[in-house]
Amino acid sequence: MPAGHGSAGISTTYIPGNLMSFIPVSGPARLDGKIAIVTGAAGGIGRATTLALAEAGATVIATDIADSAQFGSNAITYRRYDVTSRAEARSIIAETRAEHGAVDALILCAGTISHRHLVDSTDDEWRSILDVNLMGVVNPVREVFPVMAEQGFGKIVALGSIASKIGGVASGPSYVAAKSAVHGLMKWVAKNGADKGIYASVIAPGPVETPMWETVTQRAAPSPNGSVPLGRFGQPEDIAQAILFLASPASNWITGTVLDVNGGMLMD
Repeated sequence: MPAGHGSAGISTTYIPGNLMSFIPVSGPARLDGKIAIVTGAAGGIGRATTLALAEAGATVIATDIADSAQFGSNAITYRRYDVTSRAEARSIIAETRAEHGAVDALILCAGTISHRHLVDSTDDEWRSILDVNLMGVVNPVREVFPVMAEQGFGKIVALGSIASKIGGVASGPSYVAAKSAVHGLMKWVAKNGADKGIYASVIAPGPVETPMWETVTQRAAPSPNGSVPLGRFGQPEDIAQAILFLASPASNWITGTVLDVNGGMLMD
């Protein structure tokens, strides 16, 4: 099987008789020369991910709802972006492509949480949670899908949650439902994008010590002792490195997966 490099500098191997003449083989967890967009980049996991991608060589377009954010890296450009707006999703994808020529990776970290019990939940709460956690994934993914298809390559990584697998940790049903929908959506994208070179996967974190998690710990929340076999809650960097793995050539034979990163809370 002769090996070579594709036009995007991706290592490839020829597979005789395969529908895809050349498929990318896995390589180092580096993103040199790649262009990545990160949503929710001002938050705990999003910020750590933005820094990790830049450290791995990527040029990163960091986006969030805040007017500004500082990262201390020339490889990172910040832009305000409301993930609930399809028009803004279209603009951020188009502007990135026009300026940099490609969108190699889309990392979806924007999210919000609710703790209300089902019987106490309101229609407004459901709309708000679904708008950010689900439509905040749908909007950029449906705009970037044709771009990546035209390029013949792209990686999409979305934040899911352990909550969608176990019915919640300390979150309410609206959050669980939204994250479950993200898991299903990304599997659809993986299945329908594979022959176009589009990869799609989900990271399902356990409890991670971020500002959003602090709102949970003010309520009934598990202790790491006993509930987490590795003995501690996660840090944003734990999730960022898993995202880097799925966004990089190190995972070129992985798509449609939900990667559990939870210290052993769920062994699936």
